Amino acid sequence: MPSKPSAETSPALVAEWPLPASATLGSSVRLKGIEREVRRRLPWTSRSCATAATGRIVLRVPVTEQDLFDSLSAKIATVLEGVESLPILPSEAEDILSISPRERQKWLKEERLHSAGTRTVKLRGRAKAVTFHVFDPRHIEDVLAEDLPELWREEDRLKAAENRRRAAGKAALKRAAKARGETAAGSAGLSSDGAAVTLEGWEAFDADGLLR
Repeated sequence: MPSKPSAETSPALVAEWPLPASATLGSSVRLKGIEREVRRRLPWTSRSCATAATGRIVLRVPVTEQDLFDSLSAKIATVLEGVESLPILPSEAEDILSISPRERQKWLKEERLHSAGTRTVKLRGRAKAVTFHVFDPRHIEDVLAEDLPELWREEDRLKAAENRRRAAGKAALKRAAKARGETAAGSAGLSSDGAAVTLEGWEAFDADGLLR
């Protein structure tokens, strides 16, 4: 018995919208994010009709659903009018800039990466909502164009090396000071803090001529 034709091979109404490079910034993670944003604006039962392909959004609807095709096409076109300005999510920024979550958090705290605000969502399987920073696409594009992550990494390496050098210097001074204190404590007539020590009976001992 022949298999049932798949949705891809069945007669369908198809529309495509090209995505500019300034929208995806060369990131497959960003492309999937745009796909999620497009689907979020569509009716729940029709979300799977819109998919992201390399450099474009594709709408595929059964050929018998002309009204649905027209409705979804209009909604997708509206969403994509501002696609280049969609805020960039943390995972998208990490993929675009090839940085780790730790670097993103550190550079955001140091205001090297500039937050464009926060977004709060409730993830599936989590009881509490999650709030995270998002980024302006043009800011991320500038950071990428100037290769700032590599510059920041080098600055961080130099800073870490300087901090280690200073810490080693402080430790050496502390050891030297401790050694000087122990030597002084061992000297006759000096306490551990360098003060003169008064010995009881010293006058009688000297009068007997035992030091002569």
